[in-house]
Amino acid sequence: MSVSAVAPGRSVCAPLPVLGRDVTVPLVTGGEVTYAALDYAASAPALQRVWDDVAAYAPYYGSVHRGAGYLSQLSTELFESSRRTVAEFLDCRPDDEVIFTRSTTDSLNLLARALPAGCQVFVFATEHHASLLPWRDARVTYLDAPRSPGQAVDALERALALREPHGPALVCVTGASNVTGELWPVTELAAAAHAHGARIVLDAAQLAPHHPVSVRDLDVDWVAFSGHKLYAPFGAGVLAGRTDWLHEAEPYLAGGGASRRVTRRDDGSLDVEWHCGAARHEAGSPNVIGAYAIASACKALTEAGFDALVEREQHLIRRVRAGLAEVPEVKVLSLFGDDAPRVGVISFVVEGFNSSRFAAALSAEWGIGVRDGLFCAHPLVRTLLGTDPETQGECGAPEAAPGGASLNAVRVSFGAGTPDEHVERFVTAVRELVRDGARWQYRTEGGRCVPVV
Repeated sequence: MSVSAVAPGRSVCAPLPVLGRDVTVPLVTGGEVTYAALDYAASAPALQRVWDDVAAYAPYYGSVHRGAGYLSQLSTELFESSRRTVAEFLDCRPDDEVIFTRSTTDSLNLLARALPAGCQVFVFATEHHASLLPWRDARVTYLDAPRSPGQAVDALERALALREPHGPALVCVTGASNVTGELWPVTELAAAAHAHGARIVLDAAQLAPHHPVSVRDLDVDWVAFSGHKLYAPFGAGVLAGRTDWLHEAEPYLAGGGASRRVTRRDDGSLDVEWHCGAARHEAGSPNVIGAYAIASACKALTEAGFDALVEREQHLIRRVRAGLAEVPEVKVLSLFGDDAPRVGVISFVVEGFNSSRFAAALSAEWGIGVRDGLFCAHPLVRTLLGTDPETQGECGAPEAAPGGASLNAVRVSFGAGTPDEHVERFVTAVRELVRDGARWQYRTEGGRCVPVV
């Protein structure tokens, strides 16, 4: 990563090279433009370094753990060294374990399956659905949306004080909101959980790509994140942390790799001895390339230096927020207020515009990719918009009535690979769209707002 003198208004370092940085897309108004990928919160583009590492390994791909051949042995070592790299990236404790999964959602569902009997789960209603929904077989206490970090800690303290004092309990909380980008007081929430005999799992899907995550410093029991938000391709994720609940639980999936020994009884039924360790919950042939891609991304971000990456991202955040503040019709969504620390995720609504149509115009007329809708965090977005929970607000929703509340929102998100030009184009596009209106006609098709052709 190159670092150079900083001109006024310029960021402190160059963006990291990512795939797709030179892709051009057609505009409905004619011509082409370099695509501005500003939907990092959904899936960040893969780092070029990660793609190169995966391409170099691909000819040596082999099955892991059970193969005697050279390529299988090589792949096994690469898979297990990737586990060690992730543990180092997360600053795990010596006894912690890294399990490779498909995604953050998969990681939290795995943990939900491993909860001890009678476990009570505490989760804020502001969470992404990946954190909100997996606990269906547990007793769940949903906490209302706090309006400050202090309120979040106080609400958790009060809820935990009312729980059964000797039963197991788990708190699930995000590190950074996928809607507002605001950072949550994870250390303070972890202290509150532990003071009341509860454990805590951190959804770091939006935090890990933007800030260093230390399991030790945050004092969380588990952390979950996805590779596709951490600049790695392929469907892989991580659950890392304490081992006892995981070792005592039935395997997440039953099959090869999870089983140590399978024998038949005299009556024809089966006896199964399950593995301990990560293998217990990694049945089947694991996604070796996905795990290696995550490890490569961890190395790339560490080597680039989070201090420089955070400083650059904060520059981009300030530019976007300042640009949106210049447009009176734009309302930025926030739980904790304008001064709250945040990552590069910003959601907003525009007075007089349906959010789906606004996002469609950004794409079709400006070559800018953003997200619109409720962002798999329906209760939070509806709270921020002040809309009825029963009101349809997905993509393609009709225009709000004059003076009525917006039914969905627009989200712009960015990170280590975002050039300044993409942010500047976005700010210009918002200003001109609001001032002049869309230059094209749009209609709803299959639940999406698309240009009329």
